[in-house]
Amino acid sequence: MRVLLIEDDISLADGTVKALRRAGYAVDHAATGGDGRRYVEAGQLDIVILDLGLPDIDGLALLRELRLLQSGLPILILTARDALTDKVAGLDAGADDYLTKPFAFEELLARIRVLSRRNTPVREPELKFGNVLINIASHEVRLDGEVQKLSRREFAILRALADRPGQVFSREQLEEKLYSWGDEVTSNTVDVHVHNLRKKLGHDLIKNIRGVGFILGSTG
Repeated sequence: MRVLLIEDDISLADGTVKALRRAGYAVDHAATGGDGRRYVEAGQLDIVILDLGLPDIDGLALLRELRLLQSGLPILILTARDALTDKVAGLDAGADDYLTKPFAFEELLARIRVLSRRNTPVREPELKFGNVLINIASHEVRLDGEVQKLSRREFAILRALADRPGQVFSREQLEEKLYSWGDEVTSNTVDVHVHNLRKKLGHDLIKNIRGVGFILGSTG
């Protein structure tokens, strides 16, 4: 899942980006509203975390612009403005959620999970495919009841495929789920992660549609 953080406080942004990446998210950071707008215009984002006190544009004005660009993109306001009138204004301007600073990172993660569930056809906290069980909240994956250790990028690929079973994902689409802009991606990165997933969870779980991409199969 790819998250955009629009935050001008560099210290706070660095800590948040690192924490989100440790939690398994691909994260881009924009320090200004203009840069944030360009990220959204480029597409391929799953969630935006938006500060309101930006140096070049009022956050609410930017929020309205982002809503015009992508009406269905989940946007979470993360701000020090804690007055009730500010919260109402943010939600009325199009935000999907509103969290005030200072905040507990565990709560931010929980709110991101809620927004991601709203934006996918899957609602269950656990997804079952044959003898493979995926816990969305804990990132725990079991095969025949036994916990399997996955890297964060292996889990990200599995989660992307499991959220939309029956949909074929190209290598490029999966790479966008795994990496932030500017990250170096080798040509066979996705193939390596898929190979590892097959070794851990069964060779029939992920099928390769030659020349098209990957789709979640069934382990029976």
